[in-house]
Amino acid sequence: MIPESLAGRRLAITGSTGFLGTALVERLLHSVPDCELVLLVRPGRRSPAERVRREVLKNDAFDRLRARHGADGFAELCDRRVHAVAGDVGVDGLGLDDEGRAALATCDVVIHSAATVAFDSPFDLAVEVNLLGPTRIAQTVRELGASPHLIAVSTCYVAGTRRGEAPERPLHESPFFVDIDWRTEVETTRRRRMDAEIESRDADRLATFEREARSQLGAAGTALLAARTEQHRERWVKSHMVDAGRARAASVGFPDAYAFTKALGERALLETRGDLPVTIVRPSIIESALEEPFPGWIRGFRMAEPILLNYGRGVLTEFPGVPEGVVDVIPIDHVTAAIVAVAAQGPDPEPSVVQVASGAVNPFLTWRLIELARRWYSENPLYDDRDQPISPPPFTYPGRGRVQAQLTRAKRGLETAERLLHRLPIRGRQAEFSATLEERREQVERALEYVELYGAYTECEATYSVDRLLERWDRLDETDQAAFSFDPRVIDWEKYLLEVHFPSVMRVGRVKTAPTGRSSSSRHDRLRRAVLSPDRHLAAFDLENTLIASNVVASYGWLATRRLDPADRTRLITRTLLQAPGLLLLDRRDRSDFLRSFYRRYDHAPVDQLDEDSLEMFSDLILAKSFPAAIRRVRRHRELGHRTVLITGALDFVTEPLRPLFDDILCASLQVEKGNYTGHLRSVPPTGETRAELLHSYAEEHGLDLAQSIAYADSTSDLPMLEAVSYPVAVNPETKLATIARRRGWLVEDFHKSPGSPRKLLPIGARRTA
Repeated sequence: MIPESLAGRRLAITGSTGFLGTALVERLLHSVPDCELVLLVRPGRRSPAERVRREVLKNDAFDRLRARHGADGFAELCDRRVHAVAGDVGVDGLGLDDEGRAALATCDVVIHSAATVAFDSPFDLAVEVNLLGPTRIAQTVRELGASPHLIAVSTCYVAGTRRGEAPERPLHESPFFVDIDWRTEVETTRRRRMDAEIESRDADRLATFEREARSQLGAAGTALLAARTEQHRERWVKSHMVDAGRARAASVGFPDAYAFTKALGERALLETRGDLPVTIVRPSIIESALEEPFPGWIRGFRMAEPILLNYGRGVLTEFPGVPEGVVDVIPIDHVTAAIVAVAAQGPDPEPSVVQVASGAVNPFLTWRLIELARRWYSENPLYDDRDQPISPPPFTYPGRGRVQAQLTRAKRGLETAERLLHRLPIRGRQAEFSATLEERREQVERALEYVELYGAYTECEATYSVDRLLERWDRLDETDQAAFSFDPRVIDWEKYLLEVHFPSVMRVGRVKTAPTGRSSSSRHDRLRRAVLSPDRHLAAFDLENTLIASNVVASYGWLATRRLDPADRTRLITRTLLQAPGLLLLDRRDRSDFLRSFYRRYDHAPVDQLDEDSLEMFSDLILAKSFPAAIRRVRRHRELGHRTVLITGALDFVTEPLRPLFDDILCASLQVEKGNYTGHLRSVPPTGETRAELLHSYAEEHGLDLAQSIAYADSTSDLPMLEAVSYPVAVNPETKLATIARRRGWLVEDFHKSPGSPRKLLPIGARRTA
């Protein structure tokens, strides 16, 4: 019997923080009560033991063990039977310390399930983990003088894009085998990565990355722009390596770098294993549990879920597959049961292969999957943002190329619409339409990505033999067969899909499966309540387009024309209007440079005169263009005991009348000589990252916690200040900030001027008559 065969034995497991690894740990703890587990976990910010506790043992897969033993009993069981050591299959020697090497040396079985399973992994990462990982395991245990049974988890898709039977035997024994020097593949891939890193630092490419960052963030400040530029560079390198992997894999008959590197990993392991006993287990597409640890258990999304969810959302209306093709999926508990059985039965005299698949003995056809999906969504529709059910469209099977072309056209149209909107001077609810467009574009991009990634799999016509799997099944007695079911012939696909898998996918995907029955502003109200909680400490406000519908140009225009005769007024306004495009361009490029340049217009302006005129401007311009809801919001924060501060690039004589509204005002000011302003700023104007620095200093000075603070602003140039607090609020946001706020789940407020506010075409000061 399986539990007796593994009793008292130590099993090492790599990849325990992943989907399959977590299921393996649970299965062994639950069904083989007398074995011990050594988990090799890649170290990070947390220790291996902490990672196992947080990322593995807290998973709901272990709920039945917690229910059986109680919380304290489960903790004691894990302390006694689970040992975490630092290990990384992506580096030579596995990165083991002395404790880890000693623990690995005592293991009777090593189950190597660690892998980079994403079909769009960078080629070099897939090579280091999938290709070299098994070899590193074998080499390390041999150096330790140990000879455990190594069970290497691979994939059925190492067979490539062939049609027909794919047998359970090593790849080099196949008549379709392409003999590739895996060592050369490792060397050239590492060189390709270095070449990509060098090319990404080319001056022209760096300039491109910087332009892309600026187009997304505007004048957000040097620090944020630099960080975003580096993100674009790193993304370019990753994309380059992803494309390299796809191209290389396709050139030798594999759907992607994942399957290709797994195939080379098998070849490298068998070539370098020495006398180490090895069994290779190849699952097909692993999906949610049929029964163990409970029906529908799943961790993350596998291959089919994104396609099915996009179908339910109405994004994907055509299926990139062959209707008569076989969708070879296998529940996760069948895979774990097969691996445990292989561990208990021991290795064959020579390295052997066991495939855990369903297509050869219980085929599930593509058209049947789509029929069941349509039936499910007809009875259980998803709902859109307006609480309307989404009707599942009838599917056609036009082939992968046509589906990709359809989605590509939709993506380009949405991108064009976004670019046009970003160039328009729109704010608030109009700008939020841009965020809606971006969400739709991202949905289309994801659908396109899924089609590109999984298209080759949906069109695969290979049949994976399971003769050796069934031979091992037949060796089990009735008790083991009941406890460790891995016979794919028993799966009722209709029942599995409709009663187990689909409900689980809806739960894990957190999709909207029913109308909310609440107003569309309910989430907005929850965010507002959090912002206006008495627990908050500080509320920081921008001025322009946040509290008032005005800006420094309007203030200057009003003050400059206050004492001019009609002819001079006309000339000044005309000159300013002609300069407007250049001023706007400078403002978008760098807010601080814009303010320095524009404020030089105040050179030789009398201090006393501007102080006097600013008081009149306050009632004639500032109050007239203020947002009453914003003023009430400031007062509400003060009522709640929050400290309020205005942080703005406007000049002090403009903001002075607002001082009674705030506890403090941090603003720009000009140097003075002989009673006149010089046009030169006293210090760096509070814009971009300077605002965030001022906010940090202000909070520290007054003993306030920015984690309990709020910031209100309207533009991406204010991102550093918004990101400095835990409760950012986008007020009448421009298109770029509207998009960012929607994506990050920030509160968005739409403040307006009073309906009866006077409307002036130009900011001209009331002419002084005395």
